[in-house]
Amino acid sequence: MDVIADLTVQGVQMALVLLLAPLLTGFVRKLKAHLVRRQGPSVFQPYRDLLRLLRKEVVLAENASWLFRVAPYLIFAATWVAAALVPTFATGLVFSWSADLIAIIALLGSARFFLALAGLDVGTSFGGIGSSREMLIGTLAEPAMIMIVFTLALIAGSTQLATMADYMLSPAVGLRVSLGLSLIALIMVAIAENARIPVDNPATHLELTMVHEAMVLEYSGRHLAMIELAAALKLQLYISLIACLFAPWGLARDGGGIAAYAVGIAFFIVKLAVGGLLLALFETAIAKMRVFRVPEFLGAALMLGLLGTLLLFVSKGL
Repeated sequence: MDVIADLTVQGVQMALVLLLAPLLTGFVRKLKAHLVRRQGPSVFQPYRDLLRLLRKEVVLAENASWLFRVAPYLIFAATWVAAALVPTFATGLVFSWSADLIAIIALLGSARFFLALAGLDVGTSFGGIGSSREMLIGTLAEPAMIMIVFTLALIAGSTQLATMADYMLSPAVGLRVSLGLSLIALIMVAIAENARIPVDNPATHLELTMVHEAMVLEYSGRHLAMIELAAALKLQLYISLIACLFAPWGLARDGGGIAAYAVGIAFFIVKLAVGGLLLALFETAIAKMRVFRVPEFLGAALMLGLLGTLLLFVSKGL
């Protein structure tokens, strides 16, 4: 019975991230519309868009290979697994042993690889531009992410997210400069990885600025629905990751019971709402930067991550 109960809780975790991801996207869009004095679409519009895409017929380019048809499912699966590994409302779940930061980076890197291949597969100029820009961003973002992982692993003594969350809740962590630098660097990486302003603007289709949208222009129907849902999951993943590492309050412990899990889910929803609100405020207050300035943006994230690691070698208290 214990095994069934553990698998049920793990299943709830996987279903929760899948169900809430479109709602978070709709929530951010609604807030941004209100901030510029527009009514904006309903927060449930992403669900309607996904259902509409799932009902539509798939239109494929004549020169599209099998990779173009398979890539959306691989991207969605890798992103969903990565999002489900991040402790959202509880630690100590059945698959917590695999909730490792390095494993999550590898899963997201695999999804990026297939997305870039799909963009190149049909041979259009837009797809090529988008794929090359995506790989440029990935080349700069992943080293910064690795440095953030090094910093957090040196502090917590593990790359397991559950262990990190437990350590962050303990009095031993204290206030550290390296943690502050890692938080800023992680936010910058999250903005770049999710193609958000100022790195990219998912609401536009301008040739000079497109990154993510350029790679998926040839997709339609259920294929596009898979990619859009994967993008929503990725945004939720990074907000969940930041909350798990830097605000792990409310997480239910192993065997906490139904009441603890319910409190954990309530805390998780509040954290997503706060993350969405801060993202909407930030994107409304800042303009999109030019593409050739993205390396400077991610270079700053890399330097912050590196500085956080070096400070720990200088003094364990920093």
